Amino acid sequence: MLDRLAHTLRTVHPDRPAVLRHTRTGATRTAIRRGELADLADAYAAALHARGLGAGATLGVAVRPGPRALAVMLAAHRLGLRAAVLDPTAGPDVLAARLALAAPELVLADAAAQAVAGWAGPLARRAELALPPLATLGPVATLGRRLPGCAPRLQASSAPVPRPGGRSTDADADAVIVFTSGTTARPRAVVHTRDGLAAGLRTVTELVDPRPGSTVLGGTFFVLVPALVAGAAVALPARTPHALARQVTRQAPDQTYLTPPQLRAALGAGARFSGRVWTGSAPADATLLGRVKQAGADQAWGVYALTELFPAAAVEEAAKRAFTGPGDLVGAPLPGVRTALGPDGELLLTGPGARHRYLGEEPDPWVRTGDRAALTPDGRIVLAGRLKDMVLRGAENIYPGLYEPALHLPDVELAVLVGVPRAGAPGDERLVALVQPRPGADPHRLRAALREPLDRMGAARPDAVLFGEVPLAGRSRKPDRAAASAHCARELTA
Repeated sequence: MLDRLAHTLRTVHPDRPAVLRHTRTGATRTAIRRGELADLADAYAAALHARGLGAGATLGVAVRPGPRALAVMLAAHRLGLRAAVLDPTAGPDVLAARLALAAPELVLADAAAQAVAGWAGPLARRAELALPPLATLGPVATLGRRLPGCAPRLQASSAPVPRPGGRSTDADADAVIVFTSGTTARPRAVVHTRDGLAAGLRTVTELVDPRPGSTVLGGTFFVLVPALVAGAAVALPARTPHALARQVTRQAPDQTYLTPPQLRAALGAGARFSGRVWTGSAPADATLLGRVKQAGADQAWGVYALTELFPAAAVEEAAKRAFTGPGDLVGAPLPGVRTALGPDGELLLTGPGARHRYLGEEPDPWVRTGDRAALTPDGRIVLAGRLKDMVLRGAENIYPGLYEPALHLPDVELAVLVGVPRAGAPGDERLVALVQPRPGADPHRLRAALREPLDRMGAARPDAVLFGEVPLAGRSRKPDRAAASAHCARELTA
């Protein structure tokens, strides 16, 4: 599909917008046209080739999502490079450990990501980005505008770039490294092959089926590539809730990809949706999907995906709402995805789009998700919570994911169940529900509405229910259970 994209950008309506940006005034402007994006990818490929990077080399990429990042990925694919995706929000220590593991021959970073002295420092701090000191990164080149204190820019080259052959551009050669959970001392890196990456992109295309000439709202690689191959334009989501609400209302995109926190923020700012809306990377309950449809969307889909396998399953709001059993229905496995359950109930997945291996480890076709799950008679996946999130209360093991969906009432923005250590009883925990009300919700009415779902929890009924904001963490803004537990402990002590 990446080969198709490189071809269609130049040959199919090259003068049409490829990527759109939402301005501060609320207007929409063209960030780059299709033919310009193809030219930019060619220029990056020539510049990297001129620096001696060839098939099999590793390129570090610390560039915010957008046209430049996509052009770099296309250039890397063309040269047969292995792209190590570096998240600038991870912090200097974590990034230094990840760089040591991936050992890239060159790191491309935009000015904001470098977080160095001078003009780039305030810009980076506003964007909450930071890289380790440049001296610890190895060879670095700035992509895009260079600010004082940044590494030298990647020099353009007009030299022709030969298409490499040989082992490094075979279908089973490494294409991309994406870092996932792991400590600073032992970072973990997911390796996808060229064939596996293509399989994931095909699955997204078949699931979403973007239309030529339409507008797609989203900013990730798995949004950009299928949409642009189909001839759609991609609008990058605005950063603030009110700007995002104006954007989805005015642009009326055919397809919208936003994380659950982005959806909640846009809904809170009065967004009106259209077409089909897709969300993932963090839990999305039936109430949130229902609110999206009430705000105008034709369909609202929750997508179950992992860094190791994207996407794995999907479910539309109507099916999710109709499910009355315990746990969180995330849908039927997508074509090619196979499921199994481990002895402890852990969900195992495999398929053409599954990662090949973790960097430095032997290949394993089965992905251990870390999610406890059950399978319905027709094969749909029902999550019962993260294995590591299990709460031990007395002699019972309680998996929050079984019960949290019942707490997501219409007046609830977000809710989690966490364990709080019980004083004087090592290894024992109190089970606490932290409920974040929707803005304007009546707390007395909400507490009364919660009685029924709390009663239905039986032996897993929480010891306490607290109202407050659920802490979020990471780029995907998932609930931070450790921070939520600490917050609940402080509240209960007070």
